[in-house]
Amino acid sequence: MANFRFFVRYRLQIAGIAIGTLMATLLVLWMQPRWAIDRLAPLICPGATFYLPTDQPLVALTIDDGPDDQRSGDANTTGQILQVLANHDAKATFFIISSRISPQNQTFITQMVNQGHELGNHLTVDKPSISLPLPEFKAALQSAAQDILTAAVHKTRLEWMRPGSGRCNAEMAQIAQQQGYKIALGSLWPYDTTLPSSDFAAQQILANVQPGSIIVLHDHGSDGAWGLRTVQTLNQVLPQLKQKGYRVVTLSELYRAASQSNSL
Repeated sequence: MANFRFFVRYRLQIAGIAIGTLMATLLVLWMQPRWAIDRLAPLICPGATFYLPTDQPLVALTIDDGPDDQRSGDANTTGQILQVLANHDAKATFFIISSRISPQNQTFITQMVNQGHELGNHLTVDKPSISLPLPEFKAALQSAAQDILTAAVHKTRLEWMRPGSGRCNAEMAQIAQQQGYKIALGSLWPYDTTLPSSDFAAQQILANVQPGSIIVLHDHGSDGAWGLRTVQTLNQVLPQLKQKGYRVVTLSELYRAASQSNSL
């Protein structure tokens, strides 16, 4: 009874606190501020890069989960993404799932390299890395690298890996580093795999972008939904980023620029 009386007496204050907490949470989810990322990073994936501070107007674009292995010709979402990037002179790092490479889409991997994009390792299947036993994780990392480099045809390097579903532990981070990888996650993730709106994704990116941001978008998806959404999002975002003075680059280019900025 006393608890009920307390609730009635202070219900407005309690409601105010609850609403304030909800609004603060939504604001953090929208802005994805770097202070919040810094606090959560060790819990998400130790040693991972979420953003790369620089004084230059550069942002890195990363695209996960390709290539599209369900459509061919002009309907292939990977091909459409590459065309949009070419139209706007933008570069990206593509985190490839190696089991999706097929004779029908292998040419897109070569095209990525030819157009100046970068290839990254996203393991062999679309499965949370954190759920893998360490020997399986290590084997998947090695197997994926071999298949991605074979598909690329041209000589290239895999400098970055991204764990499946964006989670890893300290032992996985150590394995990746022993194999010569830097681990990349991101500082701008517009919930494009859960919210079916390219307008929302575009506005979230444009409202919160800053020098050194790492943008995460996706290819593939059920019936190509993620890839098509990325095409629509990029068509909105890339021209406006250019108007704001930004250049959209690969992770490695941003990494070099950030290293130079921090050495001055």
